[in-house]
Amino acid sequence: MFAQIINTLSDLLYSYILIVLLLGTGIYFTFKTRFVQFRMLGESIRVVMEPKNDENGLSSFQALMVSTASRVGTGNIAGISTAICLGGAGAVFWMWVTALLGSASAFIESTLAQIYKRKAQDGTCYGGPAYYIQAVLKKRWLGALFAVFLIMTYMVGFNLVASFNITDSFRTYSFFNESTTPMVVGGILAVIFCLCVFGGSTQISKITGILVPFMGIFYLAVALFIVVTHFNLIPQMFADIFSNAFDLKAIFGGFTGSCIMQGIKRGLFSNEAGVGSAPNAAASASVSHPVKQGLVQMLSVFIDTILICSATAFMLLCSGVAPSDELKGMPWVQTAAAESLGSFGTVFITVALFLFAFTTLIGNYFYAEMGLGYLCDKKPGKKLLTVFRLFAAVVVFGGSLMEFSVAWSTADVIMGFLALINLPVIILLGGPAVHCLQDYIKQKKAGKNPVFKAADIALKDKTDFWN
Repeated sequence: MFAQIINTLSDLLYSYILIVLLLGTGIYFTFKTRFVQFRMLGESIRVVMEPKNDENGLSSFQALMVSTASRVGTGNIAGISTAICLGGAGAVFWMWVTALLGSASAFIESTLAQIYKRKAQDGTCYGGPAYYIQAVLKKRWLGALFAVFLIMTYMVGFNLVASFNITDSFRTYSFFNESTTPMVVGGILAVIFCLCVFGGSTQISKITGILVPFMGIFYLAVALFIVVTHFNLIPQMFADIFSNAFDLKAIFGGFTGSCIMQGIKRGLFSNEAGVGSAPNAAASASVSHPVKQGLVQMLSVFIDTILICSATAFMLLCSGVAPSDELKGMPWVQTAAAESLGSFGTVFITVALFLFAFTTLIGNYFYAEMGLGYLCDKKPGKKLLTVFRLFAAVVVFGGSLMEFSVAWSTADVIMGFLALINLPVIILLGGPAVHCLQDYIKQKKAGKNPVFKAADIALKDKTDFWN
């Protein structure tokens, strides 16, 4: 019964409501910022390498790694496989559209998080959608509702999927036992997870700062090798992507399984643009101008979808292994890798997924703890934090025991409700972020390293910084 309710809600959200809201918001901010995601992509790469402005905060690179750790995960491997198996190759095209338009939304929400970030007693900074909702709309109840859904989405929904997919990747091995292996894998995951999160957000940023770049580069290299060794299939791959994307009969004949719906679902699950998660990491960065972190988080969407998701899609579509409903998720990825690389391919994909998913687990927890901090209106007490972290570990263990469709649909639905709060809010509050961008460009043209002051854009709302 639970599975039926969750699947019905998922179809309703992604067949009608979120498609209009996601694409509409992305188009609106793309024009409002004059295509910031394209004209300032080079600037975003330059900004990410700048040192932090204050010793107490995270650097732009560290904030990028925390947000990328959450974005780059099971959605980049198992999610892409699922989208193509269920929606066809055209799902890849709609995944690209979601990312390209969504990166403008990601820029706005992360710039807003920087403008309205708060100062902690130890001098560090923190914030996110819950805080800019309270600062501008003066509705703490709405901020609290967002914080609750943030916790449910990341600590529960997304971490259930990450844990499930790690366990699922072991099904291809002969030692896998349906009754014992999920419990063993889940138990090991939960213990390692505890060791990491009890180190706090500083520990999380250190772990992700090392693992994310390493695994991303290595994964891209292997995917590129598989594509190059099957170069004769590349023309047909692009033909399939574009022809299927605009196959009106396939799109409207059964919309709940169409390439548009699957592409947007998995694109949003993977890059999270507009969902309101990355702003929590963006607010923790110490920069001289809010736009710098907006550009960095915009870059994270490109890294996630245009680079890593595309690498998975190309690897699968060029592998020579045809997609099918039975192969959806990890089985197709492992079969495709084994076809090109033999037994090494299967092992590599298992290790890659483990690293991707594990950094997702701890990156997601970072966001959940930010939500808890907002609900407590201060830093949570030690006892509450301990219970919270132990519950997060129980969720990680529970995810390894779940069933495929329930795990994915639960995460999709909770994430959908989070987006339903954040997207209308950033449409209402986007003005200061757009004015902030104009101020940044003006200072750059004057040959300055942009430094933001709230008075420069006539910001009326009270802020802890920028005065």
